[in-house]
Amino acid sequence: MNDLLLPDYLAELERYELQPSRQSLELTRREFFRITGSGVIVALLLGEAEIQPVLAQRPGGNVPKEIGAWIHIGEDSAITVYTGKVEIGQNIRTSLTQVVAEELHAPVKTIQLVMADTELVPFDGGTAGSNTTPQMASQLRRVAAAAREVLLDLGAEQGAVERGTLTVKDGKVEGPKAKLSFAFGELTNGKKLMKLIDEKVVTSPAEIWRLAGTDVPKVDGREFVTGGHKYASDVKRPGMLRGRVLRPPSFKASLVSVATKDAEAMAGVSVVHDGDFVGVVAPDELIAGRALDAIKAEWKTVVQPASDELFAYLKDHPSAGRGGFGGPGRGPRGSIDDGLKAADKTAKATYTIAYIAHAPMEPRTAVAEWSDGKLTVWTGTQRPFGVRDELARALGVASEKVRVIVPDMGAGYGGKHTGEAAVEAARLAKAAGKPVKLVWTREEEFTWAYFRPAGVIELNAGATKDGLLTAWEAHNYNSGGSALDTPYEVANTKTEFHGADTPLKQGSYRALASTANVFARESHMDDLAHELELDPLAFRLKNLKDERLRAVLEAAAKQFGWGKSNPADGHGLGLACGTEKRSYVAACADVAVDRKSGVVKVARVVTAFECGAVLNPDHLKNQIEGAAVMALGGALFEEIKFKDGKVLNPRFADYRVPRFKDAPVLETVLVNRKDLPSVGAGETPMVALAPAVGNAIFQATGVRLRSMPMVPNGFKGG
Repeated sequence: MNDLLLPDYLAELERYELQPSRQSLELTRREFFRITGSGVIVALLLGEAEIQPVLAQRPGGNVPKEIGAWIHIGEDSAITVYTGKVEIGQNIRTSLTQVVAEELHAPVKTIQLVMADTELVPFDGGTAGSNTTPQMASQLRRVAAAAREVLLDLGAEQGAVERGTLTVKDGKVEGPKAKLSFAFGELTNGKKLMKLIDEKVVTSPAEIWRLAGTDVPKVDGREFVTGGHKYASDVKRPGMLRGRVLRPPSFKASLVSVATKDAEAMAGVSVVHDGDFVGVVAPDELIAGRALDAIKAEWKTVVQPASDELFAYLKDHPSAGRGGFGGPGRGPRGSIDDGLKAADKTAKATYTIAYIAHAPMEPRTAVAEWSDGKLTVWTGTQRPFGVRDELARALGVASEKVRVIVPDMGAGYGGKHTGEAAVEAARLAKAAGKPVKLVWTREEEFTWAYFRPAGVIELNAGATKDGLLTAWEAHNYNSGGSALDTPYEVANTKTEFHGADTPLKQGSYRALASTANVFARESHMDDLAHELELDPLAFRLKNLKDERLRAVLEAAAKQFGWGKSNPADGHGLGLACGTEKRSYVAACADVAVDRKSGVVKVARVVTAFECGAVLNPDHLKNQIEGAAVMALGGALFEEIKFKDGKVLNPRFADYRVPRFKDAPVLETVLVNRKDLPSVGAGETPMVALAPAVGNAIFQATGVRLRSMPMVPNGFKGG
């Protein structure tokens, strides 16, 4: 098989609307072969249809015209896979490796992923929205299957046999004769072949998976547990300095004057002053901190609301929102008035959701280095290409002059979409003429990063005495439209999102607004069940036709033993369910409430989860259990307190996150649907825990808690 020539390559691309120039295509091919050496490269022009889901995240929505190379099989049989996705602790490095190994019929140990390096990997909109599995896993399966077909072609050519007599197994192409066996490297040796992915390439169904769908151990797991893995904060460059940035005393404050001479007098210290941006670079972190303290600045502040007036503020200060996180709702269907009139029981209530911080173990960090007019930044971000463009705009250079490299991160939770630390480090490095490392302090992370949106949710619903829903009206103010629409069957509905002028900087958070909206909805469903004197499980099932949601609800209830025994003294039992990002979850909780001390302890949680065909059961359980523990914080005690434009609890000593003593007994039921495509599991497992816990507290105490967090200072219901 000969190298795919440029004219043939261009002809193959004619089905795409966007085509690169011959010159840029040839340069792209040469660059890939320069980086990887000879071997098979499987590539695809990133056509508009392929990347529509991520265009909205790219400034201006412009379509990249570069060739995306996804996989390279080298002369030594090493398999290198390229993806723009980021490893944040969710173990996608392992699951993506598994799907490639499955389709290539190759050992996992022979595959290496190159991730999130904008100079090497195809354009990617970011690691967010639980899209890695449905988008990237399916894409890499196609890529690996295409590579397998290329290897069969090469084997037939080199062995001079019929292609149909060959098979691929354990990293080799084998024939009917025992002596006919080629390692991948023997077939790719000396060849420079770029192959387009055939749209009709056939991938293996989940029913016959051998490696995908199994508990493959974490790739490079030993490096993580022994401290060998390197994060952005571990990056060191020759001559590197440390940077710090002067922060205003409150949000929206503007710089009036600044005196920097005392800082500039310190040995090895340089001060960078550009408009409201003031920073220092120094030989080490200690000196940089002292230099920052020596700067005298005067700021103009503005009056701002406090957290104790937040929810009234959100309702009284509307803005033109586009649906926030998850869309605007679906408007009216039927008549709410008629539905309420037909109801025997109605329930109307308001639920509130506080701002909370992402609180990742690794604060924002960046190392920036300029060389010959080109900028390279090592940083932790979920959107390497987005941060590349952000850097280009901020520094006034072309995107092609910026390279962003993302080492595996110490968590993101939706909080690292933007590149504030990267831009700050780049500005300092440009002024200093040397590489600069900038690591945000914990207080900076708690104060200057964006927060999960706060919200107000108003619900009004009704049902007949036999348990049929007749009306459901939901309004969300500020936090977003994700999961605002009810999954229950009801003829008369109205769901609307209302934008608000947010006092604090807000953005994506794990599960977006669905955590808030599911909390409100599932709490409200329990209120209706209580009014109707119906079992909460039976009431839900009576109004639920979605078979996938019914399946997880029934699976969780069965594992939990719902209805088989009464709760222990001082305990309550609760359940909830939800769907988001095309996956389904249900949770049952056993919660103990000590009325005298106010201590609330979640004793046991059973979670049933379905995300199509499971790629790695053990790692999926890890995701679900981690989501449950994380959700405990927002459910019970996490909230950002603020006043006069200042965060009042910007450290772990004052901001309560779940601790070991808070962790309940966790049981997980995986509903493995091998007949359905695999979808993401990073977010949806969070959404059912808070309402399940709230419903259990209600059963234990008779008190309905309608605000998250529910018990920031312990139970106060008497």
